[in-house]
Amino acid sequence: MGFLCYLSEYLIPVLIFYILADGIFSGTSVYDEFVKGASEGVRTVFRIFPTLVGLMTAVGMLRASGVLDVLTKLLVLPARILHFPEQLIPLALVRLFSASAATSLVLDVYKQYGTDSYTGMLASIMMGCTETVFYTMSVYFLTVKISRTRWTLAGALFSTLAGIAASVVLAGIV
Repeated sequence: MGFLCYLSEYLIPVLIFYILADGIFSGTSVYDEFVKGASEGVRTVFRIFPTLVGLMTAVGMLRASGVLDVLTKLLVLPARILHFPEQLIPLALVRLFSASAATSLVLDVYKQYGTDSYTGMLASIMMGCTETVFYTMSVYFLTVKISRTRWTLAGALFSTLAGIAASVVLAGIV
């Protein structure tokens, strides 16, 4: 373990030094390349910003309008059959759209049930086993201008369901 701590402490500075040395020895203007990359990054942020605002607005509307509560009530019976705590249904739904909103729900779960409870552990594992499907698809597909997603959404939703099922199994083992 000590070796990993030592390695992680020096890996980034060594990597930066390597990049600078490689650029100097190859005759590349490292600073100009850095500025070019930073400029491209800013352009990418401006391209995806409307999508981010739309997703944040959608999550806020889901929570404020009560739609999330209605969806939760509709999914209580299937959740009970699958031994999934109904308290985590909103987390599973919000996680599809926003990691930060899901994190705030997880913190609420921790406050109410504790981090070492079955519900708290399941929420933690679920956050690691699932993805923000709609956020990821919209940002990545918008960035590379893909309009026909084919089976991506179905596959992503299936993998999220598999992640939730794995979370239930793993939390039961722990």
